[in-house]
Amino acid sequence: MKKVLSSIALASTLVFAPLASAADYIVDTKGAHASVAFKIKHLGYSWLTGRFNNFDGTFSYDANKPEASTITMNVDVTSFDSNHAERDKHVRSDDFLDVEKYAKASFTSKSFTWKDAMHGSVTGTMKLNGVSKDITLDIVKIGEGKDPWGGYRVGFEATTVLKLKEFGYTFKLGPASETLELTVNVEGIRKK
Repeated sequence: MKKVLSSIALASTLVFAPLASAADYIVDTKGAHASVAFKIKHLGYSWLTGRFNNFDGTFSYDANKPEASTITMNVDVTSFDSNHAERDKHVRSDDFLDVEKYAKASFTSKSFTWKDAMHGSVTGTMKLNGVSKDITLDIVKIGEGKDPWGGYRVGFEATTVLKLKEFGYTFKLGPASETLELTVNVEGIRKK
């Protein structure tokens, strides 16, 4: 009888055990499977798109407890790239980003909220241009699973709209250019 009860207890443990547990991930910048991109209207006539080439980050994620997730991202603002060298030089100047004074930006999460397994939001503190402000990004989980090299990966896309004045940017590009659309794609490699 003890063997039967032990077998039932073991089987129920296996059946009801979580499929995944909390794990720490590093954002895959080496493989270029992540990006920090933006778009902003140019005078209201077209979109100016670009990215920040240098950044890093880490996050913790558990599919069974996604609300307990955390993420920290750091961006090298000097790596601003809009695919136009003269414009990039001007935007990095003190007319716009002032990268000599504010070379780094960061985001540190405070809380995650999930509507379902694939959609949610993250609220945290963004530090940009010497200003710290809480913002919320909408999240879409892209997928997760084993990779061909014996590792495990999970990926997300996060989007938000930033009001530039709230971060101390006062340049006059017209009312259509007062907000910037930010898209962050992360593919994390689980730490071993």
